[in-house]
Amino acid sequence: MTHPLLSAEDITTYQRDGVVLVRGLFKDQVDTLRDGVARNMSEPGPYAAENLKEGEAGRFFDDYCNWERIPEFRAAIADSPAAEVAAELMGSDRVQMFHDHVLVKEPGTSKPTPWHQDGPYYFVEGQQTISFWSPLDPVDTASLRCVAGSHRWEKPVLPTRWLAETSFYPDEDAYQPVPDPDADGMDIREWTMEPGDAVAFNFMTLHGARGNETGSRRRAFSLRLVGDDARYVARPGPTSPPFPGHDMVPGQRLREDWFPVLRETANV
Repeated sequence: MTHPLLSAEDITTYQRDGVVLVRGLFKDQVDTLRDGVARNMSEPGPYAAENLKEGEAGRFFDDYCNWERIPEFRAAIADSPAAEVAAELMGSDRVQMFHDHVLVKEPGTSKPTPWHQDGPYYFVEGQQTISFWSPLDPVDTASLRCVAGSHRWEKPVLPTRWLAETSFYPDEDAYQPVPDPDADGMDIREWTMEPGDAVAFNFMTLHGARGNETGSRRRAFSLRLVGDDARYVARPGPTSPPFPGHDMVPGQRLREDWFPVLRETANV
């Protein structure tokens, strides 16, 4: 039976296009997540970053891998229907935690989030992957933008460092250059969203966001999960997130003591 937040068409759309909107996924966790973001910004973790160069207006803060130390994030993940919805969209019996990510653009921040695919930064590969990007404030022009079908491109997009704008790995020939989806007329999906709505997208879906030149904050919480076929893969350099000391080998499922299983049916 399909989850009440989804339709059969949503599942088909996710599989075909690599992106779909899920209204109200975290609607009951918005206040909890806002408290978690406030805690995260006042107590940043080791991977926290400020993504503006000197002289650029506003503030663009991001941080990830904090769900274990920020109880609000842990509670929101456990109490939301995210794992059940992820299982249906991915077509997976198993849903495993990967990491959380907070992205905050304060009012007057003109810097966009660069176009990128998450997958090349990660040490995991598989068709059954999903990210939920959920705004904690109403969004219109500052919403997430995703290129439909880009999760099926033959060659991945070059991962770069957002601030330095340099290549993340040494083997640039293994990747295609970062495209300009607006100039190239690509099928860009974006939505006006309310707090707690979520864009669900595959790790290999190209996405980005405009700056936030409104008078309101744009706080967003992202949750990254993997399914049945996800396996550890070696990259030609440190990944983001790096997860130092993980001791996994290529082809291995992510270790469950670090990446807990959130949902699993009996036949796995």
